[in-house]
Amino acid sequence: MDFRARRYERGSNWTDPEIVELLQLWSDESVQIELESSLRNQRVFDRIAHILREKGIYRSGDQCREKIKKMKLEYRRIKDNHKMRTWKFYDVMDRVLANRPAVSYSSLGGAVVAQQVFQGSGFRDMNAVSATSATHIGPVMQETSEQPRGEAPCGSISVKQRKRRRGGRASCGRSGGRESLDRALVSFLNWQQSAEERLLSLEEARLEREFQAEERREQREERRAEKERQHELHLFTMLTGALFSTRQEAAATMPSDRLVSPLAHLSTPPMATAGPAVSSSLSQFPQEALTAQPVPTQETKKSQPMSVKTCQVSQDVFATLRGAEAPGHSVYLSSRGNSIRQHQGILQEGFIQYAMDKHHQTDNPDGIVNLGTSENKLCYDLLHKRLTKPDMLHVEPSLLHYSDWTGHTFLREEVSKFLSHYCCSPMPLRADNVVVMNGCGSLFSCIAAVICDPKDAILIPTPFYGVITEDVHLYSDVKLFHVPLDCEADGKESRHFHLTVGKLEAGLKKAKQEGWNIRALILMNPHNPLAEIYTPKEMIGFLEFAKRNELHAIIDEVYMLTVFDESVTFHSVLSIESLPDPQRTHVMWGMSKDFAMAGIRIGTLYTVNTDLVEALAQLGSFHGLPGTLQHQVAQLLRDRDWINNEFLPENRRRLKSAHSLLTRELQSLGIPFLDRPATLYVWADLRKYLSKSTFEEELSLWRCFLRHKVLLSCGQAFSCSTPGWFRIVFADQQPQLQLGLQRIQEALKEIEEENTSSDTCSIKGIDYEGKKPEKEENDEPDNTAVVNSTSSPQSKSSDQLKERDSPVPDTGMLGAEEFVLLDCQKSKPAENLDSLIGTLRHQIRSSDWLEKNTPVLSHGEDPEILDVFKSLLQRAKK
Repeated sequence: MDFRARRYERGSNWTDPEIVELLQLWSDESVQIELESSLRNQRVFDRIAHILREKGIYRSGDQCREKIKKMKLEYRRIKDNHKMRTWKFYDVMDRVLANRPAVSYSSLGGAVVAQQVFQGSGFRDMNAVSATSATHIGPVMQETSEQPRGEAPCGSISVKQRKRRRGGRASCGRSGGRESLDRALVSFLNWQQSAEERLLSLEEARLEREFQAEERREQREERRAEKERQHELHLFTMLTGALFSTRQEAAATMPSDRLVSPLAHLSTPPMATAGPAVSSSLSQFPQEALTAQPVPTQETKKSQPMSVKTCQVSQDVFATLRGAEAPGHSVYLSSRGNSIRQHQGILQEGFIQYAMDKHHQTDNPDGIVNLGTSENKLCYDLLHKRLTKPDMLHVEPSLLHYSDWTGHTFLREEVSKFLSHYCCSPMPLRADNVVVMNGCGSLFSCIAAVICDPKDAILIPTPFYGVITEDVHLYSDVKLFHVPLDCEADGKESRHFHLTVGKLEAGLKKAKQEGWNIRALILMNPHNPLAEIYTPKEMIGFLEFAKRNELHAIIDEVYMLTVFDESVTFHSVLSIESLPDPQRTHVMWGMSKDFAMAGIRIGTLYTVNTDLVEALAQLGSFHGLPGTLQHQVAQLLRDRDWINNEFLPENRRRLKSAHSLLTRELQSLGIPFLDRPATLYVWADLRKYLSKSTFEEELSLWRCFLRHKVLLSCGQAFSCSTPGWFRIVFADQQPQLQLGLQRIQEALKEIEEENTSSDTCSIKGIDYEGKKPEKEENDEPDNTAVVNSTSSPQSKSSDQLKERDSPVPDTGMLGAEEFVLLDCQKSKPAENLDSLIGTLRHQIRSSDWLEKNTPVLSHGEDPEILDVFKSLLQRAKK
């Protein structure tokens, strides 16, 4: 190949003489036939380029083909738009592409093409073209000029001329026939090719439409099934409430030795079908929820915890009990997106209430005091002084560039040295085994994603920090299987909420029986919310249990340095000289609690499992830290003198003082609590302030605190098995803490007064009933009055519950009004199944779910579900 053609780029400009030469070769009849009949025309244009090089025009075959393609496009654009045909090459292209009679360019030597191109174009080299054309036209002009010179026409010459003309017409006819046949053949081949291409495109479009239609049909089926499931769950929830009311009324009216409900045999079959469709732990709810239990009296309320299965109530049932309405379905989101949008735990709900009305001493003195969020607000002055020193204000190019997604090397080295020192590791920890992310929540989410498959489960004792449920579920669809701990000590050497290896073994066995694939065990030390500190012996027992069952052990030690009693020593898992299963043991730590910097969002993980580190590095791009922040954290961890001599001693002193203030107030109120010298909170027992040992009453008490402008965290936010336990955070400035305790005392005083008035009304009703037995037997209207008077405490309690809940919006599938209706109906004894069915029907009619989801509204979202909604609506209204 001649490399001189390389100086012409693809699509570079051609001069008009070069285009004329190219058209002369390309428009040849044999070339056109060969182009139309061949599948690949590269060799044809290579020959054209070779001929052009012989004429001094150095172009490649690709350049020739590209130029012809552009000229075809220009020709079609002018012809399709019916523009003025002023393009100099239009007539030449039209002769070839429109199957007009072709001009014999080879016989004319290119003169006709040049004349058509350059005529009227102002081209300066017309002399050469004129001279060439004169040599061909000259003999014809001479012959015509000599004709008049003859004196008389010669007949023989005329006859010869006529014969020559007839012969020429005959030859032209034969050549014209061949040309017509060639044009017809080329036209047929073009049509056949275009028809095949069109057929293929139509077939592809049909398959694509069928595939999209099938996808839409599957999505509609999924949405229909989901809506049916939600509706059935709603009906089952109302059935549960009706059974509760019937059971409790029957228990209240029957003798103490016959407290078993006659409907107990109905508890398992109706709900068993709904279990798998709700959540990971709904399957345990019906047995506890519907099993007859003695109504706890004021004396036995503390000694009779509810069934340990209560903690496994699903998130949907918790939302129903809270009366919290999830946002409606959005057509702009996927099913998973709607599920995430509608998900909201009690901790999030309380924090949203607090964020809208934060307390401030001057700007908003009547705002909410937050004693529910575990934050250390005691050391801002110490941190401000250290974080504003000059060594913190450092910027270099490497801090502004991408880095290792497990964290900058200098930060991981400082973390490894820090953990080696404060965890008392027998050997120095390696920086390569450290992963740094934006918070321990991100670490929980990423670890669950890489060690579990969707629908797998992780074993966790309850109560526990409730946000872990969202951490492992929202992204990875991993469930938590609860191991409930008893709130009462079950022996001399036992303690409240005591975790043992036996309880873990029983929980794992139960999970396997129910078909769950358990992949890991989560432990917290110090514990949240119990503030429990486990001994090395206990931790080794838990780790050996995990090894026997090939479970990953995820140890959360974020409160490692938040132990404010010198007589108590915390022992980290990293201090154990020989771990039972190092490859499956992963230790988490962060700066949110120990360094009072919850807003910094930094969490660290130490594991010797290199496969896990590599997998987490792939997810690190979603959870990385800014380079400048990593530098500040490394500088802070490097400053051991400030940590040991200034921050830790003063932080522990302030925590101890705040803890003493809270515990003294709880003791003065006679409130039991777990006295543990660690973490930022106290786990308090407020069960005596519940009129009934139910989670509805616990939520009512929680809302009562909110109404008095103080935020606490109730037990069901931590999946506690027994209602009535609350977590109270004390790590706040003394004025705010004292104000919060004052408001707690006011709320509890209000609850005591309401309970006292209810008990008084109940006693009066009983006395009234004893004084008039004869009138009750003979007079039916008076009998009705006595029944209402006897049951008035419950009715009054229900009205007070409704009034107390009014400041906080109650929303959800089953609102607070429906629970009030259930409480009112408990005054009517249900002695047979017919009355229960009537109660359930009344609940269905009073529910506004079917009214809000009318067929007309659903028709716009999904027409195919219209019939389903109509059927359900008619069935519910019967």
